[in-house]
Amino acid sequence: MHQAIVNWFGRNARDLPWRSADCSPWGVLVSEVMLQQTPVVRVLPVWKDWMSRWPDPGSLAAAASGDAVRAWGRLGYPRRALRLHAAAAAITAEYDGEVPGSYDRLLTLPGVGSYTAAAVAAFAFGHRETVVDTNIRRVQARLSSGQALPAPALTAAEMRLATELLPEEPVLSVKWNAAVMELGALICTARSPRCTECPVRAECSWLAAGEPEPTYTPRGQAWAGTDRQVRGAMMAALRAAESGLQRELLFAAAPSIVTQVHGTGTESEPDSDALSPVGAQLHRLYALKAEEDQLARAIEGLLRDGLAQALDGGRIALPL
Repeated sequence: MHQAIVNWFGRNARDLPWRSADCSPWGVLVSEVMLQQTPVVRVLPVWKDWMSRWPDPGSLAAAASGDAVRAWGRLGYPRRALRLHAAAAAITAEYDGEVPGSYDRLLTLPGVGSYTAAAVAAFAFGHRETVVDTNIRRVQARLSSGQALPAPALTAAEMRLATELLPEEPVLSVKWNAAVMELGALICTARSPRCTECPVRAECSWLAAGEPEPTYTPRGQAWAGTDRQVRGAMMAALRAAESGLQRELLFAAAPSIVTQVHGTGTESEPDSDALSPVGAQLHRLYALKAEEDQLARAIEGLLRDGLAQALDGGRIALPL
C-alpha cells in the first residue's frame, strides 16, 4: 500500500514551488500557514509574491505587521498573516534567522500548532512526523475504517491510526505524508471521489462496504450577511487605503460620501469601475447594507485582533 500510493504520487503530484528541492524551510512554513483552510489555486500567487518580497524570516520581521496583512490579500483568516509576522520575529530573535528544524522547537513559534510543526519538520527537514490534515483524514477513513468521511473533529483514534500507517524509514515517511495528502486532494475528494483512478481501490474498506453514506451531513460555513463577510469587506477597504480611513467612512453608505472623498465628480450612485481603489472597496462594503451594530462589531473585532489600529484624528488603519 505504501509503495502503490507513493508511486502514484511520483507520477501525478502537482508541481508546486514549496515542494521544490531548493525551497527553503521558510518557504515551506509560509506555504503551510497559507494553505490552512485555503485551496492551492488561491495560495500560489500570494505565496510567490510573499517569497519575492520576504525571502527569509528576517526580511519579514523588519517590515510592519500591517504590510504583512496587506500582502495577505484575500486569502481569508488574515490573523494568519499576523502570526507569520510574529513567527518571523521570533525566528530572527531566538534562532538567528533560521527556521528551527525540530517539532518541539517549531511549536515554540507564535501561531504554530501541532499540525504545522509536524508538516514543516517533515517536508522541510525530512523528519519522520505524523502529519494529519483534512485530506489525509478522509483517505484514512475510507481506506482503513470504511467510513465515507472522518469524524467532524480530529480524534485520538485517527492520530493513532496515522501513526500506525506511517512508514518507519524517514525518507519514505515524508513521501507517504505528501502522497496521501495529494491523493485526498485530487482523487479521494469529499464530494466526487474518482475511485476508478485510485491506486489502492482494491484495498479500500469503504468501497468493499458498498460506499456507505456519511453518518452526518457536513455543514458548510455561511458567508452572505455574516460578520465574517463584513469584516472581509472592511479589511479590503483598509488594505487599499495606505494611510487609513476616517472611522465614519466605514459606516457611511451615502453615494455623496464616496464621491466627495474619492472624486468621481457626481453625487449619483457611483460606478464602481470609475472609483479609486479605496472608493471601489468602500462601494462594495456599502453594498452589503450591513446594520450599524454589525459594522461596529466588525471594527471593534479588527481592533481587538490586532488587524487594525486607531490613529489620531479618528482614523482606522492597518497596524504599523
